[in-house]
Amino acid sequence: MHMEKAKVYLCKEITSENVVKIFEKLGKELKGKVAVKVHSGEKGNQNYLHPEFMKPIVEYVNGTIVECNTAYEGQRNNTEKHKKLLEEHEWTKYFNVDLLDAEGSDKILEIPNGKVIKENYVGKNIEYYDSMLVLSHFKGHPMGGYGGALKQLSIGCASSEGKAWIHSAGKEKDQTKLWDNLPKQDKFLESMADAASSVVKYFDQKGGIAFINIMCNMSVDCDCCAVAEDPCMKDIGILASLDPIAIDQACIDLVRNSDDPGKEHFLERVESRHGTHTIDSAEELGFGTKAYELISIN
Repeated sequence: MHMEKAKVYLCKEITSENVVKIFEKLGKELKGKVAVKVHSGEKGNQNYLHPEFMKPIVEYVNGTIVECNTAYEGQRNNTEKHKKLLEEHEWTKYFNVDLLDAEGSDKILEIPNGKVIKENYVGKNIEYYDSMLVLSHFKGHPMGGYGGALKQLSIGCASSEGKAWIHSAGKEKDQTKLWDNLPKQDKFLESMADAASSVVKYFDQKGGIAFINIMCNMSVDCDCCAVAEDPCMKDIGILASLDPIAIDQACIDLVRNSDDPGKEHFLERVESRHGTHTIDSAEELGFGTKAYELISIN
């Protein structure tokens, strides 16, 4: 099946107002109760995007900030610590915040066509939302190679157990045993693509989903690193799309086509972790396309 090219909008000037402006270009009304998925930032991390920057867009869509607990050591791997950090990072000062897997069992999203995993365990409170805006800070990642929309959909929406399940390619839900059960890298990346597909499908059947990737503070490390490397590239801009595969591909291409000397270091991280395999696997699952038209707005 040949899909038509996805539209990806780019605005080079990164301001809170332009995040709203680029979202408007999508012409997509997110219906009902809107979840806004962000990365709340690990304690000590200097690169994550702060709540005051997100404020105009979250208010524009009348959204609730949503997050899930992690599956690694740090200040976000259980509800009590994570809630405290959400407060320290001032998310709760500006917004209603919902830790989707704060308590109780997970919601299971089936993935009948999943290559590696056939079910995805997400924070059960996702059921309270009709639509989702995935607000991603695009950067490198120690395990996934890069972090963008697909990672926010998969690891980001997964509960602690769900994260362990994806990381172990469907072998282990116990985060304490996870690191002894790490699969071959490509299996992990394919599991991320599988999981991402289930979240897109879930909201496609409800009130819709949209994606914004912000290419700034581009470190090779994720916002999950307490001590992250400083950014190695200059900021590139804000991207928006209704296609999570196209938007991530566009970000990778913008890095590749950049004349920034720091791009070699960034791409070494992506390539050494085989990061774009996630994008390829996602496209094979058919919930988006790598073919896109980049539309600049100013």
